[in-house]
Amino acid sequence: MKQCKKVLFALGVGAVLGYTVKSQLDAMPIKPELALKIAKTRFKESGPVSGSWIYMKTERLPLHGLEYTVYRGGITRTEQDVHTQYEFYVDAYTGVIVDTKITN
Repeated sequence: MKQCKKVLFALGVGAVLGYTVKSQLDAMPIKPELALKIAKTRFKESGPVSGSWIYMKTERLPLHGLEYTVYRGGITRTEQDVHTQYEFYVDAYTGVIVDTKITN
């Protein structure tokens, strides 16, 4: 009986620690390299990508009355034999592209 209590106690402590660690990891931003990979994948759906970059630090982006923590980056894509440059913003926590614009 005493052994069973120790096992249950250990399981309870493990569950609490696991939940705490998962909560902390969910509260951390994704890596900028992953944000760039996500953006490149999305842009490649409409044509080949010939260049890309991303800032390694997050920044604040006010958009449509909301404020996002984002990574800012750029993509160069060839469209009808013309190089078109885009700037994009990727939500640093979800990886969702929240805004894009043509820069040239």
